[in-house]
Amino acid sequence: MTEEIIIAGFGGQGVLSMGKILAYSGIMQDQEVSWMPSYGPEMRGGTANVTVIISDERISSPVLQRFDTGIILNQQSLDKFEERIKPGGTLLYDPNGITRPPVRKDINIYRIEGARLAAENGNPKIFNMIIMGGFLKVKPIVKVENVEKGLQKSLPERHHKLIPMNIEAIRIGMEHVETENRL
Repeated sequence: MTEEIIIAGFGGQGVLSMGKILAYSGIMQDQEVSWMPSYGPEMRGGTANVTVIISDERISSPVLQRFDTGIILNQQSLDKFEERIKPGGTLLYDPNGITRPPVRKDINIYRIEGARLAAENGNPKIFNMIIMGGFLKVKPIVKVENVEKGLQKSLPERHHKLIPMNIEAIRIGMEHVETENRL
């Protein structure tokens, strides 16, 4: 099993940390991983994306042109990466800020209202973990218990008290992801 993922959105949405946590989760499952971030000098508010590869086999290169899965969090990223999802692949998106939803008919499309759910739960900081939960529901490539271990590895120890809240956010995302288009 090899899963090649692009996570893309604005800086400040937790794009890079979501990728990092996913990569650490793969490590906790004894898988090969690659985490390659890309962001502009603006950081917060600028565009950011990260390529994550999780595989049972050795990864030859972290540089990809096509992806099995796209997790898309803004219109600019949708415009850039929708066509780069492999036919039969998966696109998961948050409709907040999307003015033109995905249109492809040869991929599985899922929607999760992460921004709305985070606001309803009173904490915009759990947005990225809600999105992660939606992703893990449709593509369970890592187990939630390994995500918890990944959070322990990727978060500074002073933030470990936030891990239960993040695990709950993952569960919220798993419950609220919706199918838009299924092959």
